[in-house]
Amino acid sequence: MRSAVKDLLDILDLEPLEVNLFRGRSPQTGWQRVYGGQVIGQALVAAVRTVDASRSPHSMHAYFILPGDPKVPLIYDVESLRDGKSFTTRRVTARQHGHPIFSMLVSFHAHEDGLDHQAEMPQVAPPEDLPGEGDMRDKLFAKMPEAVRRYYERERPIEMRPVEMDRYSGTKYPDGLFNVWFRTTGRLPDDLAIHQCVLAYASDLTLLDASLARHGRTLFESEFMAASLDHALWLHRPFRADEWLLYAQDSPNLHGSRGFSRGLIFTRDGTLVASVAQEGLVRQRRQP
Repeated sequence: MRSAVKDLLDILDLEPLEVNLFRGRSPQTGWQRVYGGQVIGQALVAAVRTVDASRSPHSMHAYFILPGDPKVPLIYDVESLRDGKSFTTRRVTARQHGHPIFSMLVSFHAHEDGLDHQAEMPQVAPPEDLPGEGDMRDKLFAKMPEAVRRYYERERPIEMRPVEMDRYSGTKYPDGLFNVWFRTTGRLPDDLAIHQCVLAYASDLTLLDASLARHGRTLFESEFMAASLDHALWLHRPFRADEWLLYAQDSPNLHGSRGFSRGLIFTRDGTLVASVAQEGLVRQRRQP
């Protein structure tokens, strides 16, 4: 297993402190605040560990309350709200410095048979036909803020291959569509819950950046300051996060320095496995 993937699994492997109480840590990457997807993934891990394995998470709704401090552990407090015949509900609160910084509701459901339909996957180039992350990094390094540059210089657990690569060179997409293939850079254990938590972690990587696709801009530019405000994720069908997944994203609205983005996540064969929605702060820094 590649070290970056092992590090990710270690970050998601929370330390139990008491009944329904867990402690998580952040990687020391030089970021000023904790990456939002990390908190989502860790909070989902905490919730999963309080629910019988016969039930899987199907939806989660989260709010980012305060920026996370990467130098301080995160304490995850899980509250049992419901244990019904078919559904289980948990509330997870992440705390630092004695204050809640994040809150998420997670719903679990026992599998049931019924009717079935799904949206179709967009027809896009396969990941093998797209530039690798090395090409992407070389093209964007000059524009990246220093903290982002340091992050991309390291080995990372998630490999991404954007389909609309030229948007990083200023090309505008009037329809706002932004498609990204992604997968972990190493094999994951054969445990669906781990793949779900890794997908939750990855779902925050590019979604807010989709809000700038219509403008030919990107959050890699130092002019922008961005932060996730809330995040919703629905898990529809089983999948593997160590195999290529297509993240089909768009942004219906950007106003008042808040961008709203949504995404559908498909397997290579076109199976819809997850849906995501997010609003985030997209603020242009004031020039002196």
